[in-house]
Amino acid sequence: MGRAVTVATCALNQWALDFEGNLERIFRSIDIAKSKGARYRLGPELEICGYGCSDHYYESDTLLHSFQVLEKLLESPATQDIICDVGMPVLHRNVRYNCRVIFLNKKILLIRPKISLANAGNYRELRWFTPWSKARHVEEYFLPRIIQEVTGQETVPFGDAVLATKDTCLGAEICEELWAPNSPHIEMGLDGVEIFTNSSGSHHVLRKAHARVDLVNSATAKNGGIYILANQKGCDGDRLYYDGCAMISMNGETVAQGSQFSLDDVEVLVATLDLEDVRSYRAEISSRNLAASKVNPYPRIKVDFALSCPDDVAVPTCIPIQWRHHSPEEEISLGPACWLWDYLRRSKQAGFLLPLSGGIDSSATACIVYSMCHQVCLAVKNGNADVLADARRIVNDETYIPEDPREFCKRVFTTCYMASENSSQDTCNRAKLLAEQIGSYHINLNIDAAVKAVVGIFSVVTGRTPRFSVYGGSSRESLALQNVQARIRMVLAYLFAQLTLWTRGMPGGLLVLGSANVDESLRGYLTKYDCSSADINPIGGISKTDLKNFIQYCLENFQLTALRSIMSAPPTAELEPLVDGQVAQTDEADMGMTYAELSIYGKLRKIAKAGPYSMFCKLINMWKEICTPREVASKVKHFFRMYSVNRHKMTTLTPSYHAENYSPDDNRFDLRPFLYNTSWSWQFRCIDKQVNAL
Repeated sequence: MGRAVTVATCALNQWALDFEGNLERIFRSIDIAKSKGARYRLGPELEICGYGCSDHYYESDTLLHSFQVLEKLLESPATQDIICDVGMPVLHRNVRYNCRVIFLNKKILLIRPKISLANAGNYRELRWFTPWSKARHVEEYFLPRIIQEVTGQETVPFGDAVLATKDTCLGAEICEELWAPNSPHIEMGLDGVEIFTNSSGSHHVLRKAHARVDLVNSATAKNGGIYILANQKGCDGDRLYYDGCAMISMNGETVAQGSQFSLDDVEVLVATLDLEDVRSYRAEISSRNLAASKVNPYPRIKVDFALSCPDDVAVPTCIPIQWRHHSPEEEISLGPACWLWDYLRRSKQAGFLLPLSGGIDSSATACIVYSMCHQVCLAVKNGNADVLADARRIVNDETYIPEDPREFCKRVFTTCYMASENSSQDTCNRAKLLAEQIGSYHINLNIDAAVKAVVGIFSVVTGRTPRFSVYGGSSRESLALQNVQARIRMVLAYLFAQLTLWTRGMPGGLLVLGSANVDESLRGYLTKYDCSSADINPIGGISKTDLKNFIQYCLENFQLTALRSIMSAPPTAELEPLVDGQVAQTDEADMGMTYAELSIYGKLRKIAKAGPYSMFCKLINMWKEICTPREVASKVKHFFRMYSVNRHKMTTLTPSYHAENYSPDDNRFDLRPFLYNTSWSWQFRCIDKQVNAL
């Protein structure tokens, strides 16, 4: 009969507008799928042009080059005798659609447009595409001439249809459609579709992977069937890291799991599954069978091809596996590290420079770079030729083989401790020891001369010399003096990033890394254009709480004993004068709130969509054991005052790895005004009324 079908899905590290590289990776995935016996190959969403093209989708060039890549795929012998399902933008009757183009043996079988577009958080698909709103409707699509010449087809089906092969029926979903409350797989399954496919462009968020896995498994748990998910992986040109996790599920259980974080540009999963297992699973679900008898049927595109072989009784099939999830600390260690590697190799720079203060945030950033070096050495050890070629180009040595993470770190990572008269010996020692343990090229310098020169110019012009508050100055003077130190560090960071390798007789420049965490950004506890201003920031979407846990993870897994004293030290900016040689300034005292409180405020503000009044109402219950309503009111008011006063800083925030759903990133994720009425008079009056009533 033919019952064992062999299907392939993949995770590809595509890059926006890198048509040549994207084509090469697609070909590699098809070759691997065919070599493992697959008869169907699924790729990620918009894989031909890359998912993150943004406003380039408006350009006719993007459409043209996508069809040119499709032409190469169609005419290649590599795509013969396997159904290929690729993603690209398509213009149909002057409307742009996010589509799957499914073809076999130089013939396009179906162009399936996306029905539910992702338009929340980091996604803006409605800006560039229109959802297909004609359910179970197919129209004629007139092919461009370059495609007609290859396929011999003038028109092909375009719309909401399924494929009927000789042995089964396949239906496509695209990313967001899996997350929608009325997912197409529900009615497709009732209409007899046995294999569901999903091409995704789904990015990493801490603790999110299980949600995607649960959705895939639940899709076939109620209705039976085989579910195949492909996903983009890597940094394709912006703040997001697409985290792979390609998977295949059957009847509610995972049968194949791809990696969430890896430096492999092409990862292919292949599974052989028994269609009779789907049919027997469905047979005893009477509620499903009753619903199926009333379903409105899908148009079926007949395909003269089978995913199985006639004589397949002895073919072994896959069995369910247990999905292994990473801990949040592992996710922080791996996700930003892979993102940094993609950014480094694709930007064609020679490494990173990090202002290393000896505190938790910059130390966590250093540990992520060290983790990246670990991943590079591991990938080379496992035979990844792409990573080896990139590493050789970055260090400018065609014979180099990265084997020791510390030695590789020395070549690509420069750390710099920028001392001032307000810096303690403790932080200097902690930074130096950590640099020694991870192997970075470490620089110690003192910024006092530059600070005095800048303040001296001000004094010459105005005849006034500002003083710190401990020396009798006002808070304005003290803050200005702190900001001068912070901004000079930024200027020096870029100077050393450009010329450090020059002084060492090495070519290239360094990318400057920032290290402000998500909570400090939310509160605005940073100097505009200080060391938080950098090229990229791997921890800008991670909370202080998670970073502390990550530091503990690195201490245990990388044996970085220097982190022990860093963890125990109170966070401090070290911008005010020392008292008896000891640090008197601490972050939490400066902010007027704890980092734990900040995380709660951030989640309520963004995820729970709470303004001042709603946040107060929620917190009087959450904190009823530790705070009076009046104390809660005071905390909420202080947070919103500080948040709104400092919101303008988000407009210049360094591009950061997106890891948290309460990120205040002003670029695309968290769109707010940056000029507020910071008195919040109406909102705070509502809070005061409730406090008095309580």
